[in-house]
Amino acid sequence: MLDFDSFVLCAATGSLADATTDAARAHADAVEFRMDLADDPLGALEEYAHESGDDPPLPVVATYRPTWEGGSFAGDESDRLDALVAAADHDAVGAVDVELETLRTERGRNVASDVRDRDAAVVASSHDFEGTPAASELRRLLHEAATAGDVGKLAVTADSRADALRLLEATHAATTWGARVATMAMGEAGSHTRAVAPVYGSCVGYAPVDPAEATAPGQYDLATLATLIDELTRER
Repeated sequence: MLDFDSFVLCAATGSLADATTDAARAHADAVEFRMDLADDPLGALEEYAHESGDDPPLPVVATYRPTWEGGSFAGDESDRLDALVAAADHDAVGAVDVELETLRTERGRNVASDVRDRDAAVVASSHDFEGTPAASELRRLLHEAATAGDVGKLAVTADSRADALRLLEATHAATTWGARVATMAMGEAGSHTRAVAPVYGSCVGYAPVDPAEATAPGQYDLATLATLIDELTRER
């Protein structure tokens, strides 16, 4: 099971080959594998350990994002959830990302239970591609997500610095009450939150190895984000 007690920087990719590169190994603690961007995601997980050579592979956060949550998977929902559980069978998979909307259903809660039975953590994620909710709603969503998962992930879209500040305040409040959360604001106005949110307690960050292959708006490349977070969170 992936340990989120300290900050985890994920190399976000649709190809696990990226996770075996020197750039990924130099800067990332884990790899977010976007299964919805891969042709044969379970086959790719099967091959992953072999591709890593003699070095232990970076642990995987398996994410199979549907179109209704900003991803590419448009097939049968039951097949998608079965694949997430199957992904957790692989030793390299330390966590599985399940949408908060899914975890509100009985089937989703069963998936979370099955994932944990396979010694993988659950990241309960929620994305808002239209804007940033009010402060009370941000806190409510983070509390719900952190309760449903081992980590509650919230990504919003910031149109202003005020939006970004509201998210950072909610992040700080959530960590103060003991929740384990991962937060970020998408878009140009919120891009800095990817580097700053860890200062306020966000425990997971995401960045592509290659900036041309960003999986969400406003992402820094992996090396840049690693450097920024290290500088901002280093004890002085």
